[in-house]
Amino acid sequence: MKIDHPAATDVRVEERAAVDAATFAAEIDPRATPIILRGQVAHWASVQAASGGDRAIAAYLASLGSGGRPLDVLVGGPEYRGRFFYRGDNLEGFNFHREQAPLELLLSELLRLATVPERERHILYANAALAPEHLPGWASANPLDLPLGGAQPRLWIGNGSQTATHYDGSTNLACVVAGQRRFTLFPPDQVGNLYVGPLDRTLAGPPASMVDPLAPDLARYPRYADALQHAMVADLGPGDALFMPAIWWHHVQAFGTLNVLCNYWWAFDPTASAFNAVVHALMAVRDRPAAEKAGWRAWFDHFVFNEDAAAAGDHLPAPARGVLGAASPERTERLRAYLLRVLQRR
Repeated sequence: MKIDHPAATDVRVEERAAVDAATFAAEIDPRATPIILRGQVAHWASVQAASGGDRAIAAYLASLGSGGRPLDVLVGGPEYRGRFFYRGDNLEGFNFHREQAPLELLLSELLRLATVPERERHILYANAALAPEHLPGWASANPLDLPLGGAQPRLWIGNGSQTATHYDGSTNLACVVAGQRRFTLFPPDQVGNLYVGPLDRTLAGPPASMVDPLAPDLARYPRYADALQHAMVADLGPGDALFMPAIWWHHVQAFGTLNVLCNYWWAFDPTASAFNAVVHALMAVRDRPAAEKAGWRAWFDHFVFNEDAAAAGDHLPAPARGVLGAASPERTERLRAYLLRVLQRR
């Protein structure tokens, strides 16, 4: 499909037609690169409703949200072009604020804003709203028969927003219901070329790139030009889905006066986040003398990154392997208990 806005690159994400559960498990879930599944959710009642326009999808969503909890809504002024980001030279704040709003109020305000000239239009964005909590009727009315490890659907409802380039710690299937979306994607190894912002004070979860992909300042962020050499674009319309492996960076543009996306995150344990391990390594490893860092790099290679790392404890009797044992719920609990114990020491 074609979105009438210039893309950062001409390289397009691979695409194919919708797949069944067996094909998804065998060919899609193991992938290391993104892929578009055209029409994967075209059969959804929500997608059919969206074909009737803003008021039709608003009425449909309202019918599913009775009794649901209010949503967390990001509100941004029209001067920011829908780009939710930091504010000030020292990143002392954000250029948006948050409000709690019932679904019906959010939808009515989005319909009202659709009548306002774009240059005067505030941007509203309810992000990652867990469907069972906020739209209780969603999952049964819009089933997805794919093996996603029990992932729950999450809804993203708003108007013309931009989500800063960020990564997800889990595998992601993003399904467009209403409006159009453009994803600009970068492989995980481009982290050094994306100029990552604060790690401990983020916009909405994971850290984000400081570069505005729609107006990149290459004088300030020159390595971003190298990142663009590896970028890919995915343009999606209602009924399309995008599969993204974990840790792929992505910038998201939402087009239209009322757009809706439903996504699923799976294969991720937030209590065992690799990102948290990186942050801890900043304290424990980064500032040590070069010779010591080289030694600890050997430890990381041996116990974590080598292809044979899972066998690092095989020379020990099985009952004595402890945290070096094979992956299991029991080992996870043992690791968690050990880390809690040592991190709480003063």
